[in-house]
Amino acid sequence: MKKIRDKIEQHILLANQKWKALPEKRQRLFTKLFLAGYTVVTILVLISIFVTIANDNNTMSISHITTISDHTAVKRPAQDNKTGSTIKK
Repeated sequence: MKKIRDKIEQHILLANQKWKALPEKRQRLFTKLFLAGYTVVTILVLISIFVTIANDNNTMSISHITTISDHTAVKRPAQDNKTGSTIKK
């Protein structure tokens, strides 16, 4: 576990050194580009949410839960000779 942490810290230090080695104008340009990309992605997600909410076809149907045992309980009385028996085994 310590080896993994050391490798991660080494990678972070290397990335930080590369970032500081860039000229200040380049750092500002990258920061603006990253912020612009983040803003575009955020706006697209919000538009997607609003379109999904505004869609009138979004309805939720609520019904009883059916399981495998419910299906076998329905078939069992037809197979058994007993009438009206709905005992689940």
